[in-house]
Amino acid sequence: MESISQILANELNWKQEYIENVITLLDEGNTIPFIARYRKEMHGTMDDTQLRTLADRLEYLRSLQDRRDTVKKTIEEQGKLTEELSAAIDAAQTLSVLEDLYRPYKPKRRTRATVAREKGLEPLAQLLMAQRADTPEPEAAAADYVNPEKDVNTVEEALAGASDIIAEQISDDAEIRSILRDYIARNASLVSKANTEEDTVYRLYYDFSQAYSRVQGHQVLAINRGEKEGFLKAGMEVDREGALQRVRRKVIVPGSKAMAFVRAAADDAYDRLIWPSMEREARTALTDAACEGAIHNFALNLKPLLMQPPVKGRVTMGLDPGYAHGCKVAVIDGTGKVLDTTVVYPTFSENKKQEAISRLSVLVKKYGVEHLAIGNGTASRETEAMAAEMIHKLGGKLSYAMVNEAGASVYSASKLAAEEFPDYDVNLRSAVSIARRLQDPLAELVKIDPMAIGVGQYQHDMPQARLEETLNGVVEDCVNSVGVDINTASPSLLQRVSGLTKTTAKNIVTYREENGVFTSRSQIKKVPKLGPKAFDQCAGFLRVPESRQILDNTAVHPESYEAAKTLLEECGYTMTDVKNSALADMPQRVKAKGIEKLAETCGVGVPTLNDIISELMKPGRDPRDELPPVLLRSDVLSVSDLKPGMKLQGTVRNVIDFGVFVDIGVHQDGLVHISQICDRFIRHPSEVLKVGDTVSVVVLDVDAKKNRISLSIRQA
Repeated sequence: MESISQILANELNWKQEYIENVITLLDEGNTIPFIARYRKEMHGTMDDTQLRTLADRLEYLRSLQDRRDTVKKTIEEQGKLTEELSAAIDAAQTLSVLEDLYRPYKPKRRTRATVAREKGLEPLAQLLMAQRADTPEPEAAAADYVNPEKDVNTVEEALAGASDIIAEQISDDAEIRSILRDYIARNASLVSKANTEEDTVYRLYYDFSQAYSRVQGHQVLAINRGEKEGFLKAGMEVDREGALQRVRRKVIVPGSKAMAFVRAAADDAYDRLIWPSMEREARTALTDAACEGAIHNFALNLKPLLMQPPVKGRVTMGLDPGYAHGCKVAVIDGTGKVLDTTVVYPTFSENKKQEAISRLSVLVKKYGVEHLAIGNGTASRETEAMAAEMIHKLGGKLSYAMVNEAGASVYSASKLAAEEFPDYDVNLRSAVSIARRLQDPLAELVKIDPMAIGVGQYQHDMPQARLEETLNGVVEDCVNSVGVDINTASPSLLQRVSGLTKTTAKNIVTYREENGVFTSRSQIKKVPKLGPKAFDQCAGFLRVPESRQILDNTAVHPESYEAAKTLLEECGYTMTDVKNSALADMPQRVKAKGIEKLAETCGVGVPTLNDIISELMKPGRDPRDELPPVLLRSDVLSVSDLKPGMKLQGTVRNVIDFGVFVDIGVHQDGLVHISQICDRFIRHPSEVLKVGDTVSVVVLDVDAKKNRISLSIRQA
């Protein structure tokens, strides 16, 4: 039997040594970001995603092993564990195969077969099932088991009981289930029919059939939801005769006098026990795969949303649009501090709109506002039109960006927002959040439950614990890849740092408030409840700009400070050169010395040395600054302005299985179908696009009544 590390090495195509190292690191309590960044030599430079995949599979395989042990113990207690069965259990690679092997020995609720056994009919069933040459006719054999005292009054009743026992035995046969599982995977179809005459969003599935192997995840989730809401009837279909032939081949002995009887029992086993069970299993497998795919899409969409380039250091006005309660407004300075708030009512009338423009213009001039951040929810179209008109009247010095406001209302009503803005109304808090989302999306979005950010489809149909775990992992990876300024970060941001918890994050802020700003990384050790292990995990991801030691404001881990100093000395530099960004020719000097030799001299591996070199050349760098900037606008379009053939710039807002939604500056995002993304074949839009990408598109079609816009990137 292969070890877990061997299985993982084969599945993930990594050296077993690396796999074993990662397992040890995880078992020692190291976090994924720490392992990914600071233990590269031990795992061959796996990234966060690969490490999380490994951790997930490790958990599954360990659960499988625990279940194997439990199954073996249970069967052994029954005195039925043979060497052959034990070997089969050890060889089971999935829980479904393991449960098939366990099925005959699993304690069952009272069944028809159980009742038949209580009536003493098991010997009859075994006799007929054996189908030996000397097996008598079923009726003749059954005559010996008629026993009114055991409630077996006729030959027919005896045969019916024996048939029930045989049917259950066939149903419990692991090999038969394995054969049928393979047959279903290759030949079954998922079908759905209308359960209503009304026109609904599920009309595509009113007469739907797709092969099991080809059905798409979004189709499965849509059918599941339509069935749950009562609009669809759904199920699996497979050629019954083809499936029955496979069952019969395994249990029937041709020429036996009991052949017809066993065949009828086999058909009953399939129809009554096997197919209903395997249909449920197949639907569950499709749903699980669809959920995993959807969760993967959520993660793919969330990462670029969090990693959007910040519009730093600019005075920003946040506009949270609305009808009845007006448009909430907040002005914040370059650090996110609130300067002013108000509410205007541009949707009430033309007079009110002009009044709003006038009031907002005063704020723009008073505080030197450079950018407007407009939430993309209710009334955003009217607010955007008002903003464009105001920009025109002010001479075009302003620009605006549409900001995804998903989760803003959740945040503004939260305990966290109340603690942060105790003096502000709930509605005004959301305007502050929208403004800050433009300034620093990551720092603001970490305050919101990742599941409330709304990047994907069918999020409420997902296994919530699995979705939450995956999205939290994405947030953690993003925060740690950027790094966190310990002297300005909120507790929400700090608790996402490797090694920190909600408690230690709050303790850092409390320490900062009581003792002033941190002036070195080593000072972090003084924070209550932040022990040596937590310090090792978090230190490299926390930045201390106020420190005299410039390495404290880089991603160089304190354990590698000596290596960094040795590197500088070997290449003829000093820390002053680092501060003055005077290391332009460092790559040439490193090449001349030889990277392997330098790594040996510095006492680190080559991957770690390369990371140190990158940090020394750009201390305090933000990886988001290297991404395409946010698309800022100064004018607005409406759906009625759009015409087929029109070329526009847009921002990818969502990536789904069948295409991407693009914000082109009108109220409704346009859909680029997967066939219109590029000239080559792609299996999924995420192969070429991600949330936040700026793209050129051409308008294919506009349906103003249904608010649908079809776009093409390929034809642009």
